[in-house]
Amino acid sequence: MASSSYSSSPCAACKFLRRKCQPGCIFAPYFPPEEPQKFANVHKIFGASNVSKLLNEIQPDQREDAVNSLAYEAEARLKDPVYGCVGAISVLQRQVLRLQKELDATNADLMRYARNEMPHYSFPGNTSGLNQIGRRMISHHAGSSFSQIYEFPPPNYMSSWNNSFSGEHPDKGNGE
Repeated sequence: MASSSYSSSPCAACKFLRRKCQPGCIFAPYFPPEEPQKFANVHKIFGASNVSKLLNEIQPDQREDAVNSLAYEAEARLKDPVYGCVGAISVLQRQVLRLQKELDATNADLMRYARNEMPHYSFPGNTSGLNQIGRRMISHHAGSSFSQIYEFPPPNYMSSWNNSFSGEHPDKGNGE
């Protein structure tokens, strides 16, 4: 509970409603004078009478959670009058689904790398799918998991070469 009903200044609700804050004020523990905007938002969306009825109908140990929920929803309704916090939740759920799909795809790629299922690239003068540097590195690291997981050269190495396997670089002219 944020403040006592016996404090020297009235709670934010009583101050907003321009009334005297009584010792048994239902709003005082949940709308302290330091947070006037909290009550103003809740009052604008739900009304002081409805909030008072709600707080009187629920158990005292549930009131703080109820006020926090009302304050959150009121702030969300002020930002998005149509959807309120449901709009924010929906956006976050879509983001979680998108990130989950991305994570699943990344895990699948990782599994393919781990199983050495990546396609073998053919290089000029090499029909085995690995160039001489790659073969030397694998024979040097034979028996290690490094040679089982990585293919040499990595796929992004080939991105600058054309696919004609003529040995010509696309940035250079023919035979230069």
